Amino acid sequence: MSAHCQLTGAKPVFGNTISHSHRRTSRRFDPNIQRKRYWLPSEGRHVRLTLSARAIKTVDAIGVEAAVARIRARGGKV
Repeated sequence: MSAHCQLTGAKPVFGNTISHSHRRTSRRFDPNIQRKRYWLPSEGRHVRLTLSARAIKTVDAIGVEAAVARIRARGGKV
């Protein structure tokens, strides 16, 4: 599963781990990606979305219809 949010576009960012001796090694910060299944009443089917935890809260606030509309506006496939 790709670490990429369909709604917000959140993806991994890169940085450094800094040890006690201040040596730096490369690391990756992954978003909290979850796969969640929603009922889409307008199409009469379930859709499975790959969302970050923050995007799940957004879907709860704006509704699944509006969220799917935003994903499609970004050019995403649902």
